[in-house]
Amino acid sequence: MGYLLIVTLIQAFSFSLIGEFLAGHVDSYFAVLVRVLLAGLVFVPLTRWRQVEPRFVRSMLLIGALQFGVTYVCLYLSFRVLSVPEVLLFTILTPLHVTLIEDALNRRFNPWALLAALVAVAGAAVIRYDRIDPEFFGGFLLLQLANFTYAAGQVLYRHLIARYPSDLPHYRRFGYFHVGALLVVLPAFLAFGNPQHLPDAPSQWLVLGFLGLVSTALGMYWWNKGACLVSGATLAVMNNLHVPLGLLVNLVIWNQAEPLGRLALGAGIILLAVWVSRRARST
Repeated sequence: MGYLLIVTLIQAFSFSLIGEFLAGHVDSYFAVLVRVLLAGLVFVPLTRWRQVEPRFVRSMLLIGALQFGVTYVCLYLSFRVLSVPEVLLFTILTPLHVTLIEDALNRRFNPWALLAALVAVAGAAVIRYDRIDPEFFGGFLLLQLANFTYAAGQVLYRHLIARYPSDLPHYRRFGYFHVGALLVVLPAFLAFGNPQHLPDAPSQWLVLGFLGLVSTALGMYWWNKGACLVSGATLAVMNNLHVPLGLLVNLVIWNQAEPLGRLALGAGIILLAVWVSRRARST
C-alpha cells in the first residue's frame, strides 16, 4: 500500500496546483500534452520494444489512452467550471467504478468489496460542498467519465500484469502506457487546443514540469504498480483518500474556507473503509 499512499499525497498537491496555476490560464489540452510528453521522456527510453507479446502492447496502449488520455482531458476541462474542492468531491464515485469493474472482470460479486467502496464514498460525501447548482452539471458529467476511465485503466492493468507475467521490472514495459495516452492527447490538442493560451509565466512551466515528471511519470507508474500489490477492495478505497488530503492541502496552503470538523469526520470514515477492505480481502 506504500506506493498508493505516496501517490495519494502527490495527487493531493496536484489538484490544487492545477486549480491555482493552470485552470483558466493555460489551455487544458496543451497542459495534458506536456504532461504526457515529459512522462514519455522518462519511460520510453527505458522500455523494451522487442520480443514483447503484441497483445500486451495493444492492451497497454488502450490502458494509457483510457487511464491518462481520456481521464486527464476530462479532468482539466472540468476545472473550467468547477473549483478545486468541487473537482475533488465529484471524484467520490471512483471507488464504485473500481469495484464494479473488478467484479465484472472476475465474474463475481463480493458484498464486502462493494461495502468498502460505499463507505469510502460516504466519507468523501461528508465533506461535500453545500452549494452545487445546475451550472456545474456538465463538469460533474465530465468527472464521472474521468472516474470511469481512470478506474478502468488501473483495474485492466492489474489483470494484464497477472495475465502476462515477466521477469522484466514494471518500468521496462511501461512506456507503452504513455504512447497510448499520446494517441488521445495529441489529436485532442491539434483539434481543440488554443495556441493563444500557452504558459506565459515561469510558475506555470514549473507546475507543468512537476505534474509531468512527478505526478504523471512517477505517480502513474507507482499507482499502477501499487494497484497490483493490493486487493481490489483496498484499491477502491485508496481512490478516495486523496479527497480529504487534497482539501486539507487546499485549505492550509491556499486558505480555502473548508469546514475542518467535516473534513476530519470524512477522513475518519474513509479510514474505516480501509478496515472494511481488509475484511473483503479475506473473503
